[in-house]
Amino acid sequence: MSRTANEKRPEDLLDAIVQYLIRHGIVDLSLRPLAKAVRSSPRVLLYYFGSKEKMVIKILAEIRQRQRTLYAHTQAATFEQACRAVWRHMSSPKSEPLFRLFFEAYGLALRHPKPYKHFLRSTVNDWLEFVAAPLHREGLQPKQAYALATVVLAGLRGFMLDFCATRDRARLNRAVNLWLPTLDSLLLGLKEA
Repeated sequence: MSRTANEKRPEDLLDAIVQYLIRHGIVDLSLRPLAKAVRSSPRVLLYYFGSKEKMVIKILAEIRQRQRTLYAHTQAATFEQACRAVWRHMSSPKSEPLFRLFFEAYGLALRHPKPYKHFLRSTVNDWLEFVAAPLHREGLQPKQAYALATVVLAGLRGFMLDFCATRDRARLNRAVNLWLPTLDSLLLGLKEA
């Protein structure tokens, strides 16, 4: 008699796998040590996730979904204030390890695009849609909303990449403070166009 698969098990494994990847990274990831650390087996991980690459993509998608859920509840009077709140969260000590993991995965995916093509597409498109949605509600046309969403995504990721590399919080906060007011100006200019 064969055992039935535990449908909740992959969800239970997600947090443990995220913590393992934060500590050990993705580039040298081996299923045997990972499975041992999360109290599973390589065979079970492959059963639930399909492959090592698919598991990493699923983990990154889960992190992205959690971030979007958190950021969706950001209360702010202006677009600039919303982006400021997101930056505070992104650059917090709690979030930094997740962004280090993200940038490692991004580099790996750029080097090996075939197995990570869905990740590369979704890590841009999902965020553009997320940022553009409130801009549509502000009255921007789709092309305008996506252009401004691109500015925001590129800016925040660029600042965060610099922060992960240098940890120069003071310099980056000054730069972010210079950049953020331009977002409301851009939004106003697009509305008036």
